[in-house]
Amino acid sequence: MRISEILEITRKYNVTPRKRKGQNFLVDERVANREIEYAQISKEDTVLEIGPGLGILTSRLVERAGRVIAIEYDRGLAKYNQERFGNKLELIEGDALLIPFPAFDKIVSNIPYNISSPLIFKILEHRFKLAVIMIQKEFAERMVAKPGDKRYSRLSIGTYYRADCELLEFVPRSRFWPAPEVDSMIIRLVPRDPPFRVKDEKSFFELVDLLFKYRRKKIGTVLRMSGIDAKSIEHLPYTDRRVDTLAPHEIGILSDVISSFTSLEKESDRRSL
Repeated sequence: MRISEILEITRKYNVTPRKRKGQNFLVDERVANREIEYAQISKEDTVLEIGPGLGILTSRLVERAGRVIAIEYDRGLAKYNQERFGNKLELIEGDALLIPFPAFDKIVSNIPYNISSPLIFKILEHRFKLAVIMIQKEFAERMVAKPGDKRYSRLSIGTYYRADCELLEFVPRSRFWPAPEVDSMIIRLVPRDPPFRVKDEKSFFELVDLLFKYRRKKIGTVLRMSGIDAKSIEHLPYTDRRVDTLAPHEIGILSDVISSFTSLEKESDRRSL
């Protein structure tokens, strides 16, 4: 897509790309073509696109997919895409973080940088065949980081627990307009069952959040700060280590042991009444 075309569209629909909205539009059609191929789109697919922007992906999706649903936050861009694609596109205007997702098979999207983290977590809550997503390079690397890597985080664990994640292609910032301050990466997510089981998923992820909030402190110290008594901590595993050295399943083991202690304490309190 030529810059002259982009400027004409933005003028006509009163669109001003804003950093706080993560509005950096892909302009290299070759990259968009490869995204479609990575996702193996067919007429059997219902595809969700988040943030269609100037429609560079959307134009290819409506040709290949059986059904395309797009969520667009910007009113001007929503109007542009609706007028351009008509009834070939089911357009939902609003905030993708707040709108319940409709049923879909695949996601193909260049995600706005400013909502990458909460949007990925929301996507992973759903069941689907696969997602091909372009996000900022550093964020993608965090998603696949392993213990011992400084990029290892709650995002790494949340992704690993719910899906296989593959880094597909580096995309330089020059492929966008306006050019962002960071480079991008195309990734593929394929949902799967968790590779390990925990007694209580909610407690597990709360523990992950707590430990990474204080990632430089030893686990025993963090747990004492959270209110667990010292005698109980003596019986817990990994207390002399830091969370960024633990594999996801080891945090799962720790969560299960803590849950067991909590259950025993509740039972003891009940019997004493």
